[in-house]
Amino acid sequence: MKTILVVLDGLSDSVAGYAMGYLHAECAQGNGQYYAITCELPSLSRPLYECILTGVPPVISGIIHNGVSRMSHQRSIFHYARAAGRVTAAAAYHWVSELYNRTPFDPVRDRHTSDPELPVQYGHFYSDDSYPDSHLFEDAESLRVQHDPDFLLIHPMNVDDAGHKFGLNSSQYRNRARRADGYLSHWMPQWLAQGYQVIVTSDHGMNEDHSHGGTLPEETRVPLFVFGQAFSRQKDLMPRQTELCGTVCEILGVPHDKPVCRALLASACGEER
Repeated sequence: MKTILVVLDGLSDSVAGYAMGYLHAECAQGNGQYYAITCELPSLSRPLYECILTGVPPVISGIIHNGVSRMSHQRSIFHYARAAGRVTAAAAYHWVSELYNRTPFDPVRDRHTSDPELPVQYGHFYSDDSYPDSHLFEDAESLRVQHDPDFLLIHPMNVDDAGHKFGLNSSQYRNRARRADGYLSHWMPQWLAQGYQVIVTSDHGMNEDHSHGGTLPEETRVPLFVFGQAFSRQKDLMPRQTELCGTVCEILGVPHDKPVCRALLASACGEER
């Protein structure tokens, strides 16, 4: 099944629990399920992009801080999908390009990527944290319409940017989360109507010191919303961030060797949705 993974950078579960009105409305209608999960440590961006996309914790992957600028040594969702002949795409921060395509990031070469031989075949990559989320979702939709990817990563940065500028307990941070929910309300209904499986999560949260990286609940507790017939929508599950890679591969139907949260999937319950 074709899958869209949305990683809302820096969104703490403490805000996602009340600010994402559209996503919660879809869940209330029985179209999805919301969970709170704990991110791996350190609660930093590049290490957790690697964790989400490869299923490998930072201390194992070696991507242990944002300054580790090298290609990943792990196999990601992009690699597994490509090996199985699937089409991959991403509208994401340039660190994703550096992890899985080429490093260092060369904007002229890499910002707009179209290369069937790369793990991320089609991409729009940005390097400015204030790059508007509205543009990023439009970038993603253009990739979806033009290339019909089996796996599409969408990775906006404005929630995290607001958190670093104003802190967790600020109207700016909360309203950026609400705005991201609004963009999803514009695009997601058509994705669901066309049969996409959609996962919305975050890499890490945010603290009141305008930062993250440690073990505070507001830094480590992040949302996980799942939508589509692939999911069991059971309540009270405890998925792990390291299980997202394998779970997406299961939905895509591609061979892999990553951990999976089987209870998250409808097939684990013998269900047809």
